Amino acid sequence: MKAEREIDAELVERVQRGDKQAFGLLVSKYQRKVMRLLTRFIKDAAEIEDVAQEAFIKAYRALPQFRGESAFYTWLYRIVINTAKNHLATASRRPIPLSNFESEESETFFEINGLSDNHTPESVLASREIALAVNEAIEALPEDLRTAIVLREIEGMSYDEIADVMACPIGTVRSRIYRAREAIATRLKPLLDAGKDRGW
Repeated sequence: MKAEREIDAELVERVQRGDKQAFGLLVSKYQRKVMRLLTRFIKDAAEIEDVAQEAFIKAYRALPQFRGESAFYTWLYRIVINTAKNHLATASRRPIPLSNFESEESETFFEINGLSDNHTPESVLASREIALAVNEAIEALPEDLRTAIVLREIEGMSYDEIADVMACPIGTVRSRIYRAREAIATRLKPLLDAGKDRGW
């Protein structure tokens, strides 16, 4: 079975040869991930669709210059994030509250930090409180830290891939993720300490 990167590379080559249907396949494959990523930066659903469409158009126009030095999806994510940044700068809007942070997306963070629970009513309530606190903590992060932690914990990207998307050295990525986790942990500490008192 071919690796995802190989499949993407073949589709990219077909697009570069003028096959528009191949680009449609790439859009279908990554549209949901792109929309989910954009919800971390933009609040309005219609604007998310507009920015996603703009990002895909930019990607289509830039594909003739794509040389496959990075995976297609890391290249696409860089375009998506830059398009979102430009949109926010133009609109002069604040990043969104992450009130729609989905529990399935937060599992990775909770498992890494030992916050998974055994699904008792108390622990389910605790998980919801923790998820809300994580949302607020991520929302409060500076844009560079928020982007790094979202790509790592929610999109599941490697440090190398994040460095590629954010166009910075891998050491900078590690630093941003460390600082983001520290900031989130600081925001969560009072809640977790209270949870111990309540017997979570």
